[in-house]
Amino acid sequence: MPPLIPVSDLGDPRLADYVRLTDVHLRRKLETTHGLFVAEGEKVIRRAMAAGYRVRSLLITQDKLDGLADLAAGCPGPVYIIAPAAAETLTGYRVHRGPLASMHRLPLPAVADLVDGASRIVVLEDIVDHANVGAIFRCAAALSFDAVILAPRCADPLYRRAVRVSMGAVFSMPYARMDDWRHGLGGLQEAGFRLLALTPAPDAVPIGDVPAGGRIALLLGTEGDGLSARWLAGADMCVRIPMSGGVSSLNVASAAAIACYLLGHGNADSGTAI
Repeated sequence: MPPLIPVSDLGDPRLADYVRLTDVHLRRKLETTHGLFVAEGEKVIRRAMAAGYRVRSLLITQDKLDGLADLAAGCPGPVYIIAPAAAETLTGYRVHRGPLASMHRLPLPAVADLVDGASRIVVLEDIVDHANVGAIFRCAAALSFDAVILAPRCADPLYRRAVRVSMGAVFSMPYARMDDWRHGLGGLQEAGFRLLALTPAPDAVPIGDVPAGGRIALLLGTEGDGLSARWLAGADMCVRIPMSGGVSSLNVASAAAIACYLLGHGNADSGTAI
């Protein structure tokens, strides 16, 4: 069992991985530079470890230590113990979900390598809300999709909030990031994917009428404006979720759940509509 290390000095460099976890810009710089991310909560940490992510260190508040003895015992790195009030000052929020773990990132595969053999993928264009990214990963994992592809400016799936909302699905769902926003879709088409752009546009094809079969890439756009004109024009088909009650659109995570269910449960071999 690694030693339990009480820390009271918030300026201690050993706690640097956990500083200001709510500051997105700081975390992006720090985590990219050091190749790390922070996982929150016992279940999420265990899922990350099971998926092959290595723990750099654990941070546990004094009041939660008794219930986390086995997690601490299995940690290959140091385990820092801190007072709850000090943890809030250090991280920038009240740490009430249990432990935090600083973990090493894994190298991302190339898009072409990731989609080789996949039949259904989700492609996210510039979705910057971490909660939506996490929710979409959870939907894709639960609803028979094989991978997620991120445009270059899309939010980090391993940011703490995205990890938490996904309930660890970001660890089980393979993903990669495009190098080129302008021409990235072309590579997917060359690989045999039919690009379905989800949009609320009234002239789009109802998603239930999409012919089944073949390899499908579901394109989802940013929260406010949706997919860019370039990606809409580059898609093989624009599809919509029929709605009523005067509602014109859904939150992107809600729309993703519906679309993934319909596309993921279609009979790919029947040749009929999904």
